[in-house]
Amino acid sequence: MSCKQQLVILGATGSIGLSTLDVVARNQEQFCVFALTAGKNAKKMAQLCVAHRPRFAVMADEHAAQQLIQYLSGSESKTIVLSGIAAMSELAAHPDVDAVMSAIVGAAGLIPTLSAVEAGKKVLLANKESLVMSGQLFIDKVKQHKATLLPIDSEHNAIFQCLPSALQGSKTNTQLHEHGVSKILLTGSGGPFLTRDIDTLNTVTVQEAVTHPNWSMGQKISVDSATMMNKGLEFIEAKWLFNCQATDIEVVIHPQSIIHSMVQYQDGSVLAQMGNPDMRTPIAHALAYPQRIDAGVTPLDFSQLADFTFTKPDFTRYPNLQLAIAACNTGQGATTTVNAANEVAVNAFLQGMIGFTDIYRINAQTLEATVDVNVHTLDEILECDRLARLQATQLIAKVVR
Repeated sequence: MSCKQQLVILGATGSIGLSTLDVVARNQEQFCVFALTAGKNAKKMAQLCVAHRPRFAVMADEHAAQQLIQYLSGSESKTIVLSGIAAMSELAAHPDVDAVMSAIVGAAGLIPTLSAVEAGKKVLLANKESLVMSGQLFIDKVKQHKATLLPIDSEHNAIFQCLPSALQGSKTNTQLHEHGVSKILLTGSGGPFLTRDIDTLNTVTVQEAVTHPNWSMGQKISVDSATMMNKGLEFIEAKWLFNCQATDIEVVIHPQSIIHSMVQYQDGSVLAQMGNPDMRTPIAHALAYPQRIDAGVTPLDFSQLADFTFTKPDFTRYPNLQLAIAACNTGQGATTTVNAANEVAVNAFLQGMIGFTDIYRINAQTLEATVDVNVHTLDEILECDRLARLQATQLIAKVVR
């Protein structure tokens, strides 16, 4: 084939997947879509298959795959349709593939992302749960299989860009301070409830929680942003991505979402990466790294920018952030547990089963019930995840609305 890079997009119908396809469409001389994967949105996947002509498309289950086949039956598409995690994993590791965008939301993204890592691929990591769930194991595999790991979250991509070249990537064993770095400043908007009366958070509706002031994201990530659990998960992810400790990371509230994160140096310098809040920027950066390509993003107009503001997070308002940081300090089992509990709790909130503030209660009580935080192997991690989901589900059943 004439394409420079063959790309697999895990989670193609989500916001990150669609943004990736937009960037690819703008740079067709450099990228081809080898395979697309998705959950159950067969209608949207059919549209993507017709537009981008992947060699393969994989749905989460056989029913969705059959729906996709039906949708494509009247088109000229020659895409081969498959189903299941095993098929996703196989394509992520396919010898013809150069890069894999890991954009499946939640723990479901871990196995196919690990397959890409074990095949030594260039992995563009938007699925933060992979590192939250399996940090040391994941990073060890990146090094063992000589994979390239590039962060897609706007905050981690910003940090990556602001670090010295010697620290860019997870293949280094050196510490931040060895290269003059004193601290990572992880920014967060504070979500839609930054100034809302804390006493009214228990009345937050689903629609209010998923309406982010700056970013266009999926429902789960939007709720995580509202609780700032998303920033907590990013805190844990940063620890593994940049080979640092929790004490090396500071969360800063920046409501304008223009500065995406910063790196503070020992000489007093602070380097910041700035840009409009559009995920196509970090996607384009990682796709073409170390070159730069057109992302379709409008540059900042500094003459039109409002004032920048920065504050410390209020843990009374954002107890989930504090819980995630505490889990990061405790160990792998704790972060795996918090992530699993949060996925279950957020889903229950979106289904109207529990209230907004119940999300923290479920997460905290699930973590309190954790007995063994010493998990190392993939089987141990997956079992820890399963038990945490079971515990969270049992707790949700006791909640009375």
